[in-house]
Amino acid sequence: MNISRRFTLGLLAAAALTTGAAQAQDKVLNIYSARHYQTDEALYSGFTQATGIKINRVEADDAGLVSRLRAEGAASPADIVLMVDAARMASADAQGLFQPIKSKKLDDAIPATLRATPTADGVTWTGFSTRARVIVYDPSRVKAEDVATYEQLADPKLKGLLCTRSGSHPYNISLFATVVERLGDQKGEEWLKGLVANQARAPKGGDTDQIRGVASGECGVAIANSYYMARILKSDKPEDKAVAEKVKVVFPNQATSGTHVNIAGAAVAKHAKNRDNAIAFMEYLASPAAQQYFADGNNEFAAAKGVKLNNPALSAMGGDHFKLETVPLAAVSKNLTKVQQMLDRVGFK
Repeated sequence: MNISRRFTLGLLAAAALTTGAAQAQDKVLNIYSARHYQTDEALYSGFTQATGIKINRVEADDAGLVSRLRAEGAASPADIVLMVDAARMASADAQGLFQPIKSKKLDDAIPATLRATPTADGVTWTGFSTRARVIVYDPSRVKAEDVATYEQLADPKLKGLLCTRSGSHPYNISLFATVVERLGDQKGEEWLKGLVANQARAPKGGDTDQIRGVASGECGVAIANSYYMARILKSDKPEDKAVAEKVKVVFPNQATSGTHVNIAGAAVAKHAKNRDNAIAFMEYLASPAAQQYFADGNNEFAAAKGVKLNNPALSAMGGDHFKLETVPLAAVSKNLTKVQQMLDRVGFK
C-alpha cells in the first residue's frame, strides 16, 4: 500500500475515532502510528489479550501525524503517538503535542539516553527500539581502519568516495546534531564541510540506495541505518546476495564515543482521553516480550536493558555487542535548527 493511500485510510479511521472521542472508554486505546510493519500486529494483539483494552489505530508518516495532531488540537482522539526518529519526536515535543508521564517501570527499563530530558512532571517521549547509524564500505577500495569513526568520513583520503542520502533527512540530522553536540559548533561544522568535500555524487535516494551504490562501485563508503543492511542480508534475492558479498559494515567510534543510535519511540498525546491506558501501553512496550516484537519487526535492537538480540542478520553484522553513543538523544532537539543552518552554509544538500 502506498503512503498516500495509507494516509487516506488513516484519515477515515481518525474520523471514526473522533466520533467517540468525547466519551473516553475504560477499554479503548487510540494509537497514531508511523510504524507500518505487519509484525507489529502481534504486538498490539498481545496488549489487548493481556489487558482487554481494544486498540484503534491511525497510520501516517511522522509529518502526517504531526499535522493531524496540530489540526485536531484538544479534540484529538489520539492517546499514544508512535514515531520513528528522535529528531521528529523532539520536534513534535517542542510543539507541545505530548504530555509528560511518570513511570518507575519505564525509568527502570529504558536507558535515560533514549528518552526525553526529564522534568519535574515526568518524561514526554521514550525510545522502545533502536537502529544504529553504521558505515558501509567496499573493502576492495577502503580499509576498515580508515572508516572506524564518523570523524574519519571527513578525511581527505576519502575524497570522491562518500555517498549519503539528503543531509537534511531526519536520520542524518539526528546523527549530525549528536556529532555537533560532541565536537562543538566550530569543529562540527568543519566536519560537515569535510563530508561535502568527500562526496562521490550529490546526495540522493534512501539508505538502501547508498548500500547498493557501494556494491556497484559508485561509492566507496556510505552511511546507513543498520536495519537496511539487515534486510539485504536476510533477503533471498540474488541481487541482494550479490550486494551483501561486496560490502562490509563498521559500527563506528567503538574505541571512542560509541555508535550513534536512533529510535522508534512513543509518547502520550497531549490531549489523551485514555491516559491510564496509554501509560499501561508504554509500560507494556518496555516488557521483554513486547521488546522482541517491537524491535524484530524492522530488524532493530531492543531498547530495554537486558533484552538479548534475536536477529541473525544483525548478529552477522556485529550487532551482538557494540558500544552506544553516550550523548542523550534529547540533545538533538536543541541542535536541529543550528545543524540545518550549518548544512546550508557548507552546501550539504
